[in-house]
Amino acid sequence: MAVVTMRQLLESGVHFGHQTRRWNPKMKRFIFTERNGIYIVDLQQSLTYIDNAYEFVKQTVARGGTILF
Repeated sequence: MAVVTMRQLLESGVHFGHQTRRWNPKMKRFIFTERNGIYIVDLQQSLTYIDNAYEFVKQTVARGGTILF
């Protein structure tokens, strides 16, 4: 079950990253491309990590764990 869809991420502007002159090299693997001086984040990877986080929270709560936000 998709908690968040690709369309929702696009409409929210999640794919817009930092300016190319202010980037963190550790984030290179998450960058899809660069446009007009802005990095574009790979939304496929974002969806994967969002789903992983959702499953972790769901399992933690199911076992009686506590999640702090």
